[in-house]
Amino acid sequence: MDLSKLSSITQLAGDLCYLFLALDAIWGLYCVVVIWRRLRQARFSGEAEQGRYLDQWEASFGGDELAVESSGDSDERIVAQLGRLATESKGLEPVKLRHMLADRFQRDFSSDLEYRMSWVNTVIKTAPMLGLFGTVLGMMSAFGKLGGGSGNVEATGLASDISLALITTAIGLAIAIPLSLCVAGLAIQIRKTEDLVNAGLSRILDAYTLSLRSVSSRRKG
Repeated sequence: MDLSKLSSITQLAGDLCYLFLALDAIWGLYCVVVIWRRLRQARFSGEAEQGRYLDQWEASFGGDELAVESSGDSDERIVAQLGRLATESKGLEPVKLRHMLADRFQRDFSSDLEYRMSWVNTVIKTAPMLGLFGTVLGMMSAFGKLGGGSGNVEATGLASDISLALITTAIGLAIAIPLSLCVAGLAIQIRKTEDLVNAGLSRILDAYTLSLRSVSSRRKG
């Protein structure tokens, strides 16, 4: 192959490699931000705040149902939405309600986060591979110039090819390493959120069961 053609091809491919690395980094960062915002919107700040909300929900569960539904409808936190769904499903058997709430939690919260996390993990895997691709391109161009049959090879040309090889590798690692740390931190936060929601779900189901028993005892009496 003609040396000039090889150099132009590798230069174009190197530019595309930089472009795809940039797009990869932007998409990974976007997914991390979306996951973080979703976690902040979906959970209470802690057990104390969630407990205060559930105290209010339990107090009004058997009384002003419209107030409970209105509060849950404007509250994006998942426990509030589950409480609203439980209020709307009065009369349903507790076992069926449990399955309904668990399905709602899985569909509206867990599935979305798993989807986003899978994309972040994909970015972590592809960034070093794109960097390696740039390394291969740079070394191909450099060795092509050395083996082109010309005795005089300009150092600037080799330096450009070697810099492509090293920079793309460094960029790929610079994308993958921070995102790996972000994924580890997000996984911990997701686990904490799931534990908090599960505790709230158990309390909602207990209150729902007690309410059904109270209604049943009043009817018998």
